[in-house]
Amino acid sequence: MQNIILGTAGHIDHGKSALVKALTGIDPDRLKEEKERGMTIDLGFADLKYSDGLTVGIVDVPGHERLIRNMLAGAGGIDLVLFVIAADESIMPQSREHLHICNLLKIKSGIVAITKTDLVDKEWLELVEDDVKEFIKGTFLDGSPVIPVSSKTMFNIDLLKEKIKAVAVTIEPKLTNGIFRLPIDRVFTLKGFGTVVTGTAVSGTISVGDAVEILPVGIKCKVRGLHSHGKSIQTAYAGQRVAMNLQGVEKEELKRGDTVVLPDRFIPANMIDAQIKLLQNALVIKNRDDVHFYLGTSEVMSRIVLYGKDILKPGEDCYCQFRLREPVIAMSGDRYVIRRFSPMETIGGGEIFDPTSYRMSHKKSMEDLMILRDGSLSEKISIKVKRAGIQGITFAFIEGWINEDTTLIKETINNLKEKGDVMQFGDTLIHSSVLNSFREIVKNILTDYHRKNPLKIGMQKEESRTNLGMDLKIFNNVITSLKDIIIENEIVRLATFRVALSQIDETLKTQIFTTWMLVESSDF
Repeated sequence: MQNIILGTAGHIDHGKSALVKALTGIDPDRLKEEKERGMTIDLGFADLKYSDGLTVGIVDVPGHERLIRNMLAGAGGIDLVLFVIAADESIMPQSREHLHICNLLKIKSGIVAITKTDLVDKEWLELVEDDVKEFIKGTFLDGSPVIPVSSKTMFNIDLLKEKIKAVAVTIEPKLTNGIFRLPIDRVFTLKGFGTVVTGTAVSGTISVGDAVEILPVGIKCKVRGLHSHGKSIQTAYAGQRVAMNLQGVEKEELKRGDTVVLPDRFIPANMIDAQIKLLQNALVIKNRDDVHFYLGTSEVMSRIVLYGKDILKPGEDCYCQFRLREPVIAMSGDRYVIRRFSPMETIGGGEIFDPTSYRMSHKKSMEDLMILRDGSLSEKISIKVKRAGIQGITFAFIEGWINEDTTLIKETINNLKEKGDVMQFGDTLIHSSVLNSFREIVKNILTDYHRKNPLKIGMQKEESRTNLGMDLKIFNNVITSLKDIIIENEIVRLATFRVALSQIDETLKTQIFTTWMLVESSDF
């Protein structure tokens, strides 16, 4: 059974929620304040089911400019967008901003619904249709169905359902063989159940009883129950809207922006290397500007470091690093959006290449990012292992680094090991070029030590580990694998080193030994 997520988009009061209710019979406005004000404030949810088993989960987003952050929280897991434009108002400011956001997130499929057709005459509707087709030209919606509807009279609602199905069955399903990941968009409690989180499963599968980890808060727990589209389920799959009952977790410990994942696979990222593209109507960005960074359901403040540029002009793109005020959970290949610090407006976005990154030279970072953008999976994993340095990276963290089939990741790593590009020590992978450089560093350290301490057999192993700033387990695994290095009784030395006395020292040694022998043989 295929599961698809549809998200609404469009200006405030253009009838998004009313259209969702007309399609599904479900009112996505769940908050009392929303019903009183007649305005969507936060994310709403519904589902559209077809007789052949296809289920389209619907995320209804707010249209007000001050609620774009809520809109972005719902847009991350969308497979197709239902773009809503009211016939009586046509294209408005948030119509444009929402379209920019959908383009930046690389949503590939969509349908345009012209709502409130019961409020306009035929001639006006035709003008609006022409405006809409011009508006979407050159975007991902170019050539998509444009359907006039009325949620009040139900005009063309059945036709819209058919068009949604026709587009939905062409969408490539999300990766179920990847590592499970669910960005949280709601947290609440239910009497008798405890804490419940909801979100869109963007990869992998999860079952009742499985262990999970909530990041970046670092809470480990178990799945007590799962629901999707109002029904209890045993296993949840990528592409589903999921409600997850968590065992032993308090509601106050969690928030929107946290992510439910499999344990010990993900490293919360404080730095992210990415490609950024500015919108044509954006103002310039200067190196080290502060921006609002949106990924999945999270929003954090970040400083942007441009690679190879001091300023980025409208319509331009470049590589960059985001230095986040708070950690997020990201995978290579994820899409993000940024908004200006002040005034708050969407200015650009792009693709993430390396979460949990490091501060490196701009030139080296750009060389790596070209491979992470265009390279094969083998080349990408090789670069990631290399960037991890001598501390290395575990196979499990590689699984949580890139959104790929875990079997394919394993095969790729095995091929890299067979070629000698990557070495494995326990569960840690280290690039062979890094290992070779490390060997030279150790040899230089020991050479210098032997020169300064010619009468000592070698350096204490713990002293050498401290000098190198390495984890004990990794150090023990790596140091024993190095050629030309000998470890004896917690002493590390070069294989070629022997304690050797100078000519003067040898003479003194002989004199001392002779004197001692005389004393020993005397009568005293």
